Amino acid sequence: MTIVIIEDEKPAARLLQRKVQQLGYLTTKLLHSVEEALEWFSNNAHPDLIFLDIQLSDGLSFEIFDKIEIKSAIIFTTAYESYALRAFKLNSIDYLLKPIDEEELAVAIAKFKTRLEQKESLSLNFEQIKSMFSTQEKVFKTRFTVKIGAHLKIINSDEIECFYSENKGTYIHTLDNRDYLIDCTLEVLETELDPRKFYRISRKFIVPLNALKEIVVYSNSRLKIILPTYKADDVIVSREKVTDFKNWIS
Repeated sequence: MTIVIIEDEKPAARLLQRKVQQLGYLTTKLLHSVEEALEWFSNNAHPDLIFLDIQLSDGLSFEIFDKIEIKSAIIFTTAYESYALRAFKLNSIDYLLKPIDEEELAVAIAKFKTRLEQKESLSLNFEQIKSMFSTQEKVFKTRFTVKIGAHLKIINSDEIECFYSENKGTYIHTLDNRDYLIDCTLEVLETELDPRKFYRISRKFIVPLNALKEIVVYSNSRLKIILPTYKADDVIVSREKVTDFKNWIS
């Protein structure tokens, strides 16, 4: 089975690739834009399955299908809210809501394999779906699911004091002074969080507006943020982001 991932956020594409590989499948190609996808599909055999992000850096991914007839099966990866996703079911299209859950990924691939074995064809109404997404605003992630032993815990965005990276891991620190490891990078989180409520102040931290207890002038024209409970490290706004950060909190 051949698989292509079309996703403009390279960390998100690599993360999905790793999850697909953990299920025992190899990814043929990672593509990151409409232009790159058009060039690749024009010169290569089309895969059995495409994981397709809706909005790429240079336009909606549906533009690919306006110019090239692609008969591959498609699993959409999207951050749009559920009511819009009902259109996928009407068109017999599978979808995965970001951040992609491993179990849901396995179920989607299994569904595709069943259709492949039964030689079912998918009739995709791209014009209908495109018209929906051209009028919908992006919906941002408002809750996270973390594993605690054999249990799952849901953390709402208003419970989060900060996200931080440490020893190649990414963590949520909550307002009740607890830390939870999550399977996501800060790069991917930047694309999934509402930029009106969350800001990446440095390579190590993303902070929410509602958790800023104090902001203090720091050395080298930087700013130091005091959070309610996080004390493990200094939370510093990097110098190159200070001006933008001030605009964000204004």
